[in-house]
Amino acid sequence: MTRKILEKLRNGAPSNEEIVYLLTSGDRELIFAAARETRQKHFGNKVFSYGFVYFSTHCRNDCAFCCCRRSNRALERYRKSDSEIVEHAVNLEKSGVNLIDLTMGEDEFYTEQPARLAAIIREVKNTTGLSVMVSPGVISRRALEMAAESGADWLALYQETHNRELFKKRRVRQNFDERMNLKRHAASLGILVEEGIMAGIGESPADHAVSFGEMRRLNAFQIRSMRFVPQEGTPMAEFSSEFSLGNTETELLDIAVMRLLFPDRLIPASLDVEGLEGLKARLNAGANVITSLIPPDAGLMGVSQREKDIRSGCRTLRAATPILEELGLRAAANAEYSAFLAAAKAGVKYNSRVAAI
Repeated sequence: MTRKILEKLRNGAPSNEEIVYLLTSGDRELIFAAARETRQKHFGNKVFSYGFVYFSTHCRNDCAFCCCRRSNRALERYRKSDSEIVEHAVNLEKSGVNLIDLTMGEDEFYTEQPARLAAIIREVKNTTGLSVMVSPGVISRRALEMAAESGADWLALYQETHNRELFKKRRVRQNFDERMNLKRHAASLGILVEEGIMAGIGESPADHAVSFGEMRRLNAFQIRSMRFVPQEGTPMAEFSSEFSLGNTETELLDIAVMRLLFPDRLIPASLDVEGLEGLKARLNAGANVITSLIPPDAGLMGVSQREKDIRSGCRTLRAATPILEELGLRAAANAEYSAFLAAAKAGVKYNSRVAAI
């Protein structure tokens, strides 16, 4: 059955039932091999890389799964200065990453004064010369427009689940449609969108299949699945999903199935779940972006794993390079990343061979 569905994927779209079959299949290695073959066809041996600057841990929201939730009084909060943010971005640029991901909680210091966020985007973009992703949570349409005017290339705004009832429980007192509509507005401004789900927060395999359909309708150019990591100081600190979707194998199958469904899109291998030790498995599942690269000694947190591998310098491109080489892969040059970005924004097919250097 798995082989028949994989063959169907080469010629058209499978049904949700067939996607669920793949997500729950015991033929994992067959699926992973097909995903790697698909990645090779569309991207060659290139892997892109994102530097991560989590510049504020203040947040107005009370998400049930997030350590930065407003009610978590045990968390040590920080808000980096503009000069610190730029310094961290410059250090990441020197390390060889292709993009700077500027991430914050929904910090009212910025959401109520969007010119502050726009100024940071502009300064990071001008100083590093790199593409910029902004991950600010839900901001006003005007704030998003200011971000676009300042040079933001990407908006990362994860729904985490497209099951509306589950969304209410996990993103407490937040508006499902407001979040989705902001992503649509970003696309209308020429900003590329990253959409993401979290595996293990109470959803079913069928919910994941629905999410993949929503990613397609959104025309997201980067799509992500991350395993849920319980966070101290949250209502879900002891949570265990009844569907057992909170394990790494589920995340890996999500990555592989997404690669097969979205052969020409970016799919991250995040270091924010298992650190460097989990990179190989995610690349072998079809991922083509290393994310959550964080410079050591910068005083920056991760999201799921606040400290894992950061101080030791193992959340860097240099540390990841031997793993890439072992798998016959290599870190992409900035010119190659820019070629992908230009094709995506122009709505034309990305040609990996033409973009190769």
